[in-house]
Amino acid sequence: MLRGNPRLLSFSRPVCRRRIAFSAGNLVGPASSLCELNCTLGELSRAGRIEDARNLFDEMPRRDEYTWNTMIGAYAGSGRLAEARGLFEEAPSKSSITWSSLISGFARLGHADEAFRLFGQMQLEGRQPSQFTLGSVLRACSMMGLLRKGEQIHGYAIKMRFDLDDFVVTGLVDMYAKCKLIIKAECLFETVPEKGNPVLWTAMVTGYSQSGYGFKAMKCFRDMRSKGIQPNQYTFPSVLTACGAVSASDFGAQVHCSIVQSGFGTSSFVQSALIDMYSKCGNLGNAKIVLETMEIDDVVSWNTIIVGFVRHGFKEEALSLFKQMRENDVKIDHFTYPSVLNSFASSEDSQTAKSIHCMIIKTGFEAYKLVSNALIDMYAKQSSMDLAFKVFGNMLDRDVISWTSLITGYAFNGSYEEAIRLYCNMRISGIDPDEIVLSNILSSCGELTVLELGQQFHADFIKSGLSSSLSVDNSLVTMYAKCGNIEAAKLIFDAMENRNVISWTALIVGYAQNGKGKESLHCYHQMVSCGVKPDYVTFIGILFACSHAGLVEEGCRYFDSMIDIYRIKPGPEHYACMIDLLGRSGRFKEAEELLDKMAEEPDATVWKALLGACRAHKNLQLGERAAKKLFMLEPMNAAPYVLLANMYFSANRTEDAAEIRRMMKSRGIAKEPGFSWMEINSKVHTFMSEDSAHPRMQDIYSKADEVISLIKEVGYIPDTSFALHDVDEKGKELGLAYHSEKLAVAFGLLTVPQGGPIRIFKNLRVCGDCHVAMKFISMVFNRHIILRDSNCFHHFKGGICSCGDYW
Repeated sequence: MLRGNPRLLSFSRPVCRRRIAFSAGNLVGPASSLCELNCTLGELSRAGRIEDARNLFDEMPRRDEYTWNTMIGAYAGSGRLAEARGLFEEAPSKSSITWSSLISGFARLGHADEAFRLFGQMQLEGRQPSQFTLGSVLRACSMMGLLRKGEQIHGYAIKMRFDLDDFVVTGLVDMYAKCKLIIKAECLFETVPEKGNPVLWTAMVTGYSQSGYGFKAMKCFRDMRSKGIQPNQYTFPSVLTACGAVSASDFGAQVHCSIVQSGFGTSSFVQSALIDMYSKCGNLGNAKIVLETMEIDDVVSWNTIIVGFVRHGFKEEALSLFKQMRENDVKIDHFTYPSVLNSFASSEDSQTAKSIHCMIIKTGFEAYKLVSNALIDMYAKQSSMDLAFKVFGNMLDRDVISWTSLITGYAFNGSYEEAIRLYCNMRISGIDPDEIVLSNILSSCGELTVLELGQQFHADFIKSGLSSSLSVDNSLVTMYAKCGNIEAAKLIFDAMENRNVISWTALIVGYAQNGKGKESLHCYHQMVSCGVKPDYVTFIGILFACSHAGLVEEGCRYFDSMIDIYRIKPGPEHYACMIDLLGRSGRFKEAEELLDKMAEEPDATVWKALLGACRAHKNLQLGERAAKKLFMLEPMNAAPYVLLANMYFSANRTEDAAEIRRMMKSRGIAKEPGFSWMEINSKVHTFMSEDSAHPRMQDIYSKADEVISLIKEVGYIPDTSFALHDVDEKGKELGLAYHSEKLAVAFGLLTVPQGGPIRIFKNLRVCGDCHVAMKFISMVFNRHIILRDSNCFHHFKGGICSCGDYW
């Protein structure tokens, strides 16, 4: 700013007066020497008055090398490269300074190829580059991340003995740091014997900060100050960024004091960095104070503080700031709206969100991808997928973030098939996936249990060339475990370079759901021995494993350790597992005592667990209590009505059973139809009891009859207690023979090659008769049958099930 430089002030006033009264010709008089004119030309150039400088240049009767270099440098420095090049071509002689001026202009604006071409041409014409030339091309390497070129310049600098020059070393440090070789930058920095150049220190601080070494950046800044080196307006933002990255609020406050003492407190560049630092450290009060003290409303600073308030959950305050920003007539840009839209991501205030959307359309910002992507994300998180898709459909140019926001939205809202369809369309459109969309699409495959499709997406990830990602690896473990391929899940887990609690929990839960309770517990102990603390979900997996393996005492110990050691408050899922564990083992008194100890009223999950245990142990009295609770909590859920009716039938209380049926009819409650499905060659085949829709139904029924006949020969006896109660014994037996899972296994025997596992999925729990039948089928046909019901996986091999008949 002119007010801070007396020399420029004293010059600018008379020149401005002359400019009003005279043309450039008035400045070129008989008394004007070349030296005086060159000085004036330099002052005009430095003041940014390029046109006045050119007028003076054109009127000068004589020009020397300084004249030409000054004018070329003025054009290059102001970004007018075509004019700089034109004048360069006209110059009668070209010194190293002339070449450096032009090269510097191209390098500064990111035209690396042309800067390097000129650098090579300069040497071919016999001009030796100076340290300033090398600094300019190194700047291009830094900006473009051209490590190979930078290393070549480094070699040239050593050859020409410029490698100890402050200007060159600073350029090298900056180049290596920006190319992510921070150790090499650090070594170069240490080779400088006398580090009195603040620019060199700034390069090192910036390098540490941008490479994620926040604490090293702070230490370097502290060392700089201890040596008496004064930071500049570029040093402060870099160290403040480092403070924000590691949430070093106290150190950041000390830097703030240093800024005030150094006189940079009014720099908008530094003030923006202060707001960013305080916002990231959660000190929003100080961030707001800095914002209010700014003389000029800076849109970057407003955007930064709005992001800070949103990030720390103060969404109402963020919206209030946006309103204040508009009242102050701050020019809103395309970074402002995404920050504001994040305030509505989880908000129920959809009307205000739509008002902001209208504002975006009116101001023309919907054309910006960044804004449209934020709109898609907002609507998706509000479960307004129709509006999210409409914004997506209106976009002329979509990137991977656009697709990811929409696909993630569908997956988040449970529309897994639509998420997969969109992913396929994205790939057809030529958009390469990123880690986020791959994680979500693999999770969708896990939820739908479509293993073959999941394997294809796994292959897509490998072919994409993306580096290993913790989120993708975790999704792969979960996907394979949920699809019943626990061996593949374990292979992925073992190959992971890094693991977090999500990784371990995915495998623990996977083992538990696949009937491998002991492996689940062993994995848990490995996790704890590695120093990873279990979380809320981990204990759901552990207690589930204990419940399905009949490990009552172990389950009680884990439940107590969750509360006493890890200070995790049990939720409904934990209590449901414990009630299931105690109920399955017939310890109903302890189950009831645990119910009474619950701090909150038991929810439907807990009562379902108790009702299931009562059905298994024929505890009708407690079963009635659980069922009646469920009638109140989930009045339209058919499952408790059916279970209680079946319990009445088993106890020969047919009239009570009939009353339950009448109650269901009067309330309009229909039993959820059971169905099973299989995935063969990426196509899903669905079956219902006594189905007739499948195109190969005749072959399937024929195979099912053959299967029943063969397993009867080795001891299978149909359990008609799981059949309909209003038909005769023969009808009951026929009905059992054509349950959906039996039809599915018959189809699997027809289509899956010998040696391949038959994978079947069912929406309800497998009935006891089908469970027994599957054991016999696996033995007679020597097949590995994997059946996943609504509760867990059953792996049938050689007449044995992985659940140990305890499901």
